[in-house]
Amino acid sequence: MTSTEEVRPDPVRPAGLGPAGWLRWAWRLLTSMRTALILLFLFAIAAVPGSLFPQRSISPDRVAQYFTDDPGTARWLDRLWLFDVYASPWFAATYLLLFLSLAGCVVPRAAAHARELRRPPPAAPRNLSRLPRHAEFTAPGVTAESAATRLRAMRFRTVTGPDWVAGEKGYLRESGNLLFHLALLALLVAVGAGALYGYRGNVLLVEGNGFANTVAAYDRYIPGQRVSADSLQPFSFTLDDFQATYVAAGQRRGQPLDYSARITVADRPGAAERPYTLRVNEPLDVGGTQAYLLGHGYAPTFKVLDGKGEVAFDGPVPCLTADQATYTSECVIKVPDARPEQLGFLVRFLPTTVPAQDGTYVSVFPGAANPTAQVFAFSGDLGLGSGRPQSVYRLETDRLKPLVMGNKTKPLAVGETLALPSGAGSVQLTGVREWITLQVAHDPGRVPALVAAGLAVLGLVLSLTVRRRRVWVRLGAPGEGGPRAVEVGGLTRDEGGDGFAEEFSRVVTALRGPRDGAAAAREGVKDAH
Repeated sequence: MTSTEEVRPDPVRPAGLGPAGWLRWAWRLLTSMRTALILLFLFAIAAVPGSLFPQRSISPDRVAQYFTDDPGTARWLDRLWLFDVYASPWFAATYLLLFLSLAGCVVPRAAAHARELRRPPPAAPRNLSRLPRHAEFTAPGVTAESAATRLRAMRFRTVTGPDWVAGEKGYLRESGNLLFHLALLALLVAVGAGALYGYRGNVLLVEGNGFANTVAAYDRYIPGQRVSADSLQPFSFTLDDFQATYVAAGQRRGQPLDYSARITVADRPGAAERPYTLRVNEPLDVGGTQAYLLGHGYAPTFKVLDGKGEVAFDGPVPCLTADQATYTSECVIKVPDARPEQLGFLVRFLPTTVPAQDGTYVSVFPGAANPTAQVFAFSGDLGLGSGRPQSVYRLETDRLKPLVMGNKTKPLAVGETLALPSGAGSVQLTGVREWITLQVAHDPGRVPALVAAGLAVLGLVLSLTVRRRRVWVRLGAPGEGGPRAVEVGGLTRDEGGDGFAEEFSRVVTALRGPRDGAAAAREGVKDAH
């Protein structure tokens, strides 16, 4: 007895894609229309936090107030780049992926559409009665050339044969679709160019002070990678006056009506100065660089005498707004030159002061109708010589000796002086000014982005309103001097073709020409639905 061993072949394993195959698969996945739509949706979602949280590039004072009110949450938000959304790595990654996806998706489609535009309409099929739109009639003197002429008059692109005519129009639908996506691609390029070759900065300016467009003059300066200090437009201006008007009575009392800043501008060094009124959404434009009015507040002016009777401080102090309804504001005065001890002040500014029932004082209106200042005075080492950075809006009072607590005294009116105990000096409220915050921005991609956005809207309108449709005409054998049988068929290549019925009727009417009883003997119309 013999036995044979069955030799089984090794199972065939599928060949791997390899590095090149995986790259091709990833590229096809990235450049698919579905991926582009998903990335566009993610791009829109990624921009939402920029409107929910204050941004450093626009409102640095509000970001600072966020850190003051809730420092723990603010630190976590800052780690997630939610105060700098448009400069965050996750926003940049979404932006670049969307750009690559659109480029890889739209460019091949544009090339294919260009080839389609040069391709003639297809010849007429044998059986036109199977088309969704169909008509038969007889008419004298109809030829392929005359039918083509009438179709071209209705903006059809035509091609003729011995006894047939093919017409097609509606290419603008696909053209509009491609225009929309190409414009969106151009919009991304314009935004990227503006980020590379543009710059923006924020500055706080008090009435009576000036600003020159130099790097050193900005409180916060964000240049593009291709921007140098010499790229800045050399203009300057002075804030002469700021006016904020509010509703004075009624249920809307205290709501703002208008903000206007009168400035004097010099477009370049040595140029003649010109007046300009800066308003919200009416920026100053000098050589493509624009200055926008963002916010405003109060800057009361103080004069501080130290214990030796010397003037240690004299000038305005910008205050941060603590209550947007009444513009109750808070600010800090640091006087390191005071002798024999340094002085520090916490100030609570009240634009329209009235006494409250509990003996305190509050502001009831945002306008400066009765301005006062509550002063909290301290003495000691301010810590400015330690080398540790300090905020100009914060006073570290842990190691300072309190001198005056303003909540226990009547607030200072303009012109009044508060004497500090133990001969430490005095502080006087000498006046009230206002400050404004400005964003100065130069964006070379702004106009191209506007043009691209307009083209995107135009492309979207074309893709939604234009339909692709085809019409064929087949002619019967001509009789001896009699009418000729004509058969017309039509269809649309897009959904929602119900609107084509009316246009198809006009085509049939134009091809048929004037009707008489004999010509209409064999007429019939069939709609396939």
